[in-house]
Amino acid sequence: MERAYPKFTVTEKAQRNIRGGHPWVYYTEITAASPCEDGELADVFSEKGKYLGTGFFNSHSKIRIRIFSRNANDRFDEAFFRRRLQHAVDYRRTVMGKDFSCCRLIFGEADLFPGWTVDRFGSILVSQTLSLGIEKRKGMLFPMLVSLLREYGEEIDGIYERNDVAIRELEGMEQGTGTYIMPHCPSPLSGTTEITENGIHYFVDYAHGQKTGFFLDQKYNRVAAGKIAPGKKVLDCFTHTGAFALNAAKAGAQHVCAVDISQDAVDMAARNAQANGLENCMSFRQANVFDLLTELSASGDKSFDYIILDPPAFTKSHSTVHNAIRGYKEINMKAMKLLPRGGYLATCSCSHFMTDDLFRKMLHDAAGDASVSLRQIEARQQSPDHPILWNVPETEYLKFYIFQVV
Repeated sequence: MERAYPKFTVTEKAQRNIRGGHPWVYYTEITAASPCEDGELADVFSEKGKYLGTGFFNSHSKIRIRIFSRNANDRFDEAFFRRRLQHAVDYRRTVMGKDFSCCRLIFGEADLFPGWTVDRFGSILVSQTLSLGIEKRKGMLFPMLVSLLREYGEEIDGIYERNDVAIRELEGMEQGTGTYIMPHCPSPLSGTTEITENGIHYFVDYAHGQKTGFFLDQKYNRVAAGKIAPGKKVLDCFTHTGAFALNAAKAGAQHVCAVDISQDAVDMAARNAQANGLENCMSFRQANVFDLLTELSASGDKSFDYIILDPPAFTKSHSTVHNAIRGYKEINMKAMKLLPRGGYLATCSCSHFMTDDLFRKMLHDAAGDASVSLRQIEARQQSPDHPILWNVPETEYLKFYIFQVV
């Protein structure tokens, strides 16, 4: 059957990857190409002429084609994209249940919307678009998503774009933020909102906060961390909006000290504590966590019997993994040394490049250097609104462990 889209032929290695379910075609894997406009649809074929899939083409990106369909009979009209959106939304309604009001609605390749993220904070949707193919279709996709949610009885005030990331420039797109104005939602959004997660009230600055303003992927890990907290003196490192600290305090911690290098983050965490009536059992400190752990260790301070480490991604590429391992090892080893025997440690990594095997080895080495043993309580990953697509390793990124230090 004659195809309507430009044709790209790829190497045998790329063919194996695509047949194995991976959706990316790199520029080095293309052996023959038809003219194609950036952001438009392109067909991918094997060297023997077998159809492999269709995706978005972008000459600016090292990932030349992001495949999102392997069905030669698909017609990429509005009905096709609406079905895709409905599949993503229905999946969240199923796996998140009562937590559907605050969750990740679209998780890029895992939902077959390459390079597109949408987080829901009640009536506000926050979008980040890293794919030119999605960027060129957001005039269709954004109203369609709002309309679909409203059909389910969900109140949606609008979509705010957080496209303030440098990777957009590598894709040939400009950076920017702001309300996406559309007939469904004609009014600019304020940039802040309020949500409730795990029974805790938060103020969310989705216009200026990290990523989309709040990290939804740790939702159930915070509950797990809170179960250990009753009666404990907790040090929550890299607290951001105070989420782990607040879950520990609400669960009955004796005291929680929340630390972040950002004074704005510390101020927001303190505000969230007041909003939940937890300020009397919490304190807040602006500090570099690496320096603080060194300072506490040098002073012989053993006042904390539970330490939570939720650092930002120390690596965003293969080339910096070894440096990241040193950073992760330093904070974990210092935390292990600070804890008394029988103390508790919750620790995680949110970098895909820091694989679970690497993270576990780092923890083993850190424990050895700290002369302690780790008794594992739980091993967890990201919440199910951030689904892991087994054929796409990049969708598996969050590692979360809780230990007793013995």
